[in-house]
Amino acid sequence: GPYSITFKLTNSLEQNMPNPFNPATTIRYSIAQDDNVSLVIYDVAGRKVRTLVDNRQRADVYKVAWDGVNNDGQRVASGMYFYKLVAGKFVETRKMMLLK
Repeated sequence: GPYSITFKLTNSLEQNMPNPFNPATTIRYSIAQDDNVSLVIYDVAGRKVRTLVDNRQRADVYKVAWDGVNNDGQRVASGMYFYKLVAGKFVETRKMMLLK
């Protein structure tokens, strides 16, 4: 009808919530068009800690939880971590803090 609202998706990566966190946190992001998407967590030395997303996704809003565990299934140490979203040509990185 005349009151329909068209919601334009944008590429965005939001700050994780809660932050600081223990033991888990949620990362929200949106992608504007169908694309190959990766969401990866790195430590301060730039080493890959955990791959949360690595596949083709439809344009939409997403929520992904991280439980403070690395790709080997081990709990990681307290400290600063970075999470990086790549969706096609869109790249954004944010930081988060794990406190124990």
